[in-house]
Amino acid sequence: MMEIWWKYVIAFVGVSMSIVVGMKVLNLVWWKPKRLEEHFARQGIRGPPYKFFLGNVKEMVGYMLEASSKPMDPHNSHNILPRVLSFYHHWKKIYGSTFLLWFGPTARLTVADPDLIREIFVSRADCFDRYESHPLVRQLEGDGLVSLRGAKWAHHRKVLTPTFHMENLKLLIPYIGKTVVGMVDKWLAIPSTSGEVEIDVSEWFQTVTEDAITRTAFGRSYDDGKAVFQLQSRQMVFAAEAFRKVFIPGYRFLPTKRNTRSWRLDKEIKKDLGGLIEKRKAKRRCENGGGGDVDDDEVCPKDLLGQMINARDGITDHDIVEECKTFFFAGKQTTSNLLTWTTVLLAMHPDWQDLARQEVLRVCGSRDIPTRDHLSKLKTLGLILNETLRLYPPAVATIRRAKADVELGGCKIPRGTELLIPIIAVHHDTKLWGPDAARFNPGRFSEGARAAQHPTAFIPFGLGARMCIGKNLALLEAKLTVAIILQRFSFRLAPTYVHAPTVLMLLYPQYGAPVIFRPLSSSSSPPSIL
Repeated sequence: MMEIWWKYVIAFVGVSMSIVVGMKVLNLVWWKPKRLEEHFARQGIRGPPYKFFLGNVKEMVGYMLEASSKPMDPHNSHNILPRVLSFYHHWKKIYGSTFLLWFGPTARLTVADPDLIREIFVSRADCFDRYESHPLVRQLEGDGLVSLRGAKWAHHRKVLTPTFHMENLKLLIPYIGKTVVGMVDKWLAIPSTSGEVEIDVSEWFQTVTEDAITRTAFGRSYDDGKAVFQLQSRQMVFAAEAFRKVFIPGYRFLPTKRNTRSWRLDKEIKKDLGGLIEKRKAKRRCENGGGGDVDDDEVCPKDLLGQMINARDGITDHDIVEECKTFFFAGKQTTSNLLTWTTVLLAMHPDWQDLARQEVLRVCGSRDIPTRDHLSKLKTLGLILNETLRLYPPAVATIRRAKADVELGGCKIPRGTELLIPIIAVHHDTKLWGPDAARFNPGRFSEGARAAQHPTAFIPFGLGARMCIGKNLALLEAKLTVAIILQRFSFRLAPTYVHAPTVLMLLYPQYGAPVIFRPLSSSSSPPSIL
């Protein structure tokens, strides 16, 4: 009888636990989202209805796929918002610029008001965290500055900031310049009967930015670092696929073919980075023991690896590995995309290309690698880069998460709610930028902060304490690369070019960016500026 009784007890406990777990799951994927939907509706905020488990993901993907199937006319407009953030563009027309959507069972509130964006990033930044990205994406980007929070983030930021001071970055100019000159020399060596050559710049600029990022991260350990980052480029393919999918808890632990390959790459990256760190430490110990100078910063830039090894306090080898992964992921793609879109825009708008070239030839000459002093004088090129970042920002949106119940703009936002800031929508808002918001007009930035109706209308690198630490490096690299190209070539879009901006983590040309380059005569002199 006792054995039978215990079987009933065990069965009862098992059923009870199943019911409890089932109720918790049901609350997570149905009751809680419906309560949140009602909570926001009472405040006048609505959006597309929540669908069980998937939320609005199916609709969002549908809108994105439909939009990406139709290329744009590159000669009419740069109004790319309906194509690259099609779900936002569609629902904004129905619900207004502030509405609620669902990424799976997670509530996302869209925020496009510059005053509220400033609150989120600056005045009330302590109320909001960066959201948790998909595990495969997080594995790729690393647990570095992008994802760290609190005291650990502040410590890492302080340690790494000197690497990105302009006084340090200027030491990289000869190295980056040499890489760019090597790239254009290869273009010139391509056989051509017409004297012109067609180049898909979206592919070539990957090499240039990878070189700059590797030198900034590893300095004198450049060759070893480059091999590591090539592994991470392969891993990025898996993260890009995961980016569009709803996060299913526990899925990353399943030994699927995709997961297994990603694990293997991550293990190899960590092993190689660990070896690189130990090699640098051993060299440092040897230099210290021999009484030699540990650093020769007068002639070599401070690199990220050296800065973190020097810091010692509170930074482990694991931290260094994760920061290296973060830096490569965040730095390489964003800068190469900026270079790609800048070249495409100058190919579309030959008047601005001519103005920029006149300035470059007048300031830098026709062949010399521009110096830091030269780059600071290239004002027209600076305007062009800003307008490119406005129209084609590498990151079209960013997300923050409410750390606790908070009130924002009179709206009560429950803890855990995600806030979607559609950067590209803010950059294209006619109320902020005027009726020509979709037109390429670098001249608007000649007034500096007064380019738009609100100072928070231009946020390609974010805002506040968590603004992109690599901003100076990205702009220096872009300015130097475009200046060297303008010295040596005139260029236009290839007949095969299809204007099709799209998003896969970052904004990129869906069908590549083929551009036709014609070499300038080495004796070219700058035309007079009208």
